[in-house]
Amino acid sequence: MPDFNENTVDDGKAISRAVIKRLPRYYRYLGDLLNENVDRISSSELSARMHVTASQIRQDLNNFGGFGQQGYGYNVEYLHTEIGKILCLNREHRMIILGAGNLGQAIANYQGFKRRGFILAGVFDVRPSQKGKDVAGVPVRMMDELPDFLSQNPVDIAILTMPEEHAQHAADTVIASGVKAIWNFAHLDLVVPRDVVVENVHLSESLMTLSYNLGKLGR
Repeated sequence: MPDFNENTVDDGKAISRAVIKRLPRYYRYLGDLLNENVDRISSSELSARMHVTASQIRQDLNNFGGFGQQGYGYNVEYLHTEIGKILCLNREHRMIILGAGNLGQAIANYQGFKRRGFILAGVFDVRPSQKGKDVAGVPVRMMDELPDFLSQNPVDIAILTMPEEHAQHAADTVIASGVKAIWNFAHLDLVVPRDVVVENVHLSESLMTLSYNLGKLGR
């Protein structure tokens, strides 16, 4: 699996994973500012909203060119657009969901994905009882149909919401068909080639972290 502690921009400069993880937050907050008809904002004003220091904001954005002007701050619409480009949200990404259970259906029905260019192209499951069911306007197909589907339809992202015992095989199947990005909700660390990116979302680990922090509060 590739090392995603760092990424690079076009000039070859290394960008830390921590910076990359903050970019979607900037994008979201700037989108809220646009909805409030805010034209410009300073790093200190953005800091107060996001609870990130103004210095950190300037350092993060300087990795990609800065975007601010002395005495003016940031043009909200321009910065929102440019961060969207950095996150590759200026193009569509076709995705499939492998696992049509409650989690898979919840993800499929989230309306925010489509607004950001993430298009649901297919939903797959191993249970015959799920075949043909409508999930967010997409009929559920069986997993044995997946290789043929991928041979005929371009897919950028596979979302794994299936039990862990099926996850590695599902990952191997989509990778063999050229899928290069996996959003993994299965409780399993996938083994993938170096040119495939995986974002793991282990729900139980997040909940245990929350439990730890709650305990630190003396609860």
